[in-house]
Amino acid sequence: MKDLFNIFKKGIFAENPIFVLALSLCPALAVTTTAANALTMGLSVLFVITTNNVVVSLTRKLVNPKVRVPIYITSIATIVTVVQLLLQAFFPLLYKSLGIYLSLIVVFAIILARAEVFASKNRVIPSFFDGLGMGTGFALAMLSIGIVREVLGNGSLFGVKILGDWYNPALIMILPPGAFILIGYMVAGYKVLIQRAEKRQVSRGEV
Repeated sequence: MKDLFNIFKKGIFAENPIFVLALSLCPALAVTTTAANALTMGLSVLFVITTNNVVVSLTRKLVNPKVRVPIYITSIATIVTVVQLLLQAFFPLLYKSLGIYLSLIVVFAIILARAEVFASKNRVIPSFFDGLGMGTGFALAMLSIGIVREVLGNGSLFGVKILGDWYNPALIMILPPGAFILIGYMVAGYKVLIQRAEKRQVSRGEV
């Protein structure tokens, strides 16, 4: 059980898709103008990467290595289509606001990478926790970026005004350049936190 937890937390901390691996930055720049959009995209990717990991792990011994990449992409595309149909049916406004970026989940590097690096070489349960951890790390990173951008760019959070009329919104925060600058600072801050946590662990080990 401890090994499964380590696999899960790896995707949140040590190998966070956005703050550490810097993968799939396109949606982090494009759809995090609001916390709601960021959370929806994050949860969609979490579902896709976890489900795809399970599918790849289940079929790893049946797939010819020469055609594994097209098979993985077909699997991802099928799962993404399911997500699109569900959002279109039950959350049409969110579906419309995310637009083409939902379809682009198919080519997100992090999803194909986990299928190739982990799920194709491991059993179902570890692959499930790997996808769940990576997806959770991605979703938390997207949500944190979306919260900061919406608060600073609109003075609201999940569409609710939280800053009064005195606040003059920083419009750059809802534009891609603002997102790029913010992600740079957040990546730097995240790295500092991880380094401090590692030093504390080393100190405790020495004691």
